[in-house]
Amino acid sequence: MKLTILLASGTVLVSALPAPVLVARAPPGIPTTADAQARLAGLTVAAQGPQDGYTRDLFPHWITQSGACNTREVVLKRDGTNVVQDSSCAATSGSWYSPFDGATWSLASDVDIDHFVPLSNAWKSGAASWTTSRRQAFANDLTNPQLIAVTDNVNQEKGDKGPEAWKPPLTSYYCTYSKIWIKVKSVYSLTITSAEKSALTSMLNTC
Repeated sequence: MKLTILLASGTVLVSALPAPVLVARAPPGIPTTADAQARLAGLTVAAQGPQDGYTRDLFPHWITQSGACNTREVVLKRDGTNVVQDSSCAATSGSWYSPFDGATWSLASDVDIDHFVPLSNAWKSGAASWTTSRRQAFANDLTNPQLIAVTDNVNQEKGDKGPEAWKPPLTSYYCTYSKIWIKVKSVYSLTITSAEKSALTSMLNTC
């Protein structure tokens, strides 16, 4: 970006301005540290259930939210900066900051919408017994911090791993990551493993 200044003498000065620094747009409903600690204490610790019968199709997404906009497009708009959408609601320009790794992207195709608690993890910790309607609500939740725009390959690296097996590259995000994970598991009454609880406790201690 450049700033052009015309002096009275007719001289033109061109000065470079620093590029704007993007920050993560926090999803809604992130609890305080104290609330997260209380919620963590209230979660049921249990071994994960089997993967048997799981497919992503059992968690219908992305559903239409408003007009032509589906859940992915709503989150891209919410989490991005200066996002422009076309008549079909597709993001044609904008910038996205990924809080997992600190990267910034200008193409929506470089950004995934992460299910913070992965669908497979949810299946093995209680969602296998849910109705399809409840699983759809979980997979498209815009009220709780279950959806977030992040770098696509980082999201793919995370896969369906819990915090005991995968943590974001940015250690400075550990606090927020643990608070979000705990909030989602608490809201949906999902279980956690002992290793998962230990990892979350350590991450909360960075707050």
